Amino acid sequence: MRRKNRIGCLVLAAGAGERFDGIKQLADLGGKPLLEYALATARAVEAGRRIVVLGANADAILDRVDLLGVEAVRSGHWRDGQSASLRTGIRALSDLEAAVILLGDQPLVTTAAVDRLLHHRTGRDQAIRASYGGRPGHPVIVERSLFSSIDRLTGDQGARDLLERARTLEVPCDDIADPFDIDVESDLIEARARLKAPQRVDRT
Repeated sequence: MRRKNRIGCLVLAAGAGERFDGIKQLADLGGKPLLEYALATARAVEAGRRIVVLGANADAILDRVDLLGVEAVRSGHWRDGQSASLRTGIRALSDLEAAVILLGDQPLVTTAAVDRLLHHRTGRDQAIRASYGGRPGHPVIVERSLFSSIDRLTGDQGARDLLERARTLEVPCDDIADPFDIDVESDLIEARARLKAPQRVDRT
C-alpha cells in the first residue's frame, strides 16, 4: 500500500521573474500575494512534507508571506534556471517515495488536479503529469526512481526532457484546473478574471 505521508509536495518559486515589474511572488492577486495560491494548494495535499524553494528576493518574500506549515528551502544556484530549484527541492525530499511539483506562478492549479493525479498513481509509472488541451503541464508527480536523474539536470527547462523519456502518464485536468501562469504584470488582469469564473466540477 502506498502511504500518502511518504509523498512530498514541492512549490518552485525561486526565480527573479525578470519580465515582471517587481517581486512576482508578492504581486497582489485578489488581495493576497501570488505565491500564497500555490502554497494553499500545497497545504491541502495529503503529504508528509511540504517545501517551497526560494531564491531571488527570499528575505522579502519570507517577510510578507506566512508559510503556515510549508518549509522554505533556499536555492543558492537559482540563477542557473528552474533545474537548480528543482534539484534543491528534490534533495530536500530525497527520503520520500515521490514528490508533487507545483509552480509558484500558477495560481489556478488546484488541489483537485493533484488529487486526480494521485488517484492514478499505481506504481507502474515513473511520473504522472496533468495535461490541458492535450499539452503537458503542472502539477507533476515524480517517483523516487527519477530523483537521481533530476539531481543531474541543468538549464532552465526543468524536467521537461526527462519526463518525455521516462514512463510518464498524462492525465487531462482541463475541467478542474487552469495552467495559466503569470509572466508579466498585465497577466494579473487576466488571472483576476479567471479567478472570478465559475468553479470547475471535479470529474475524477
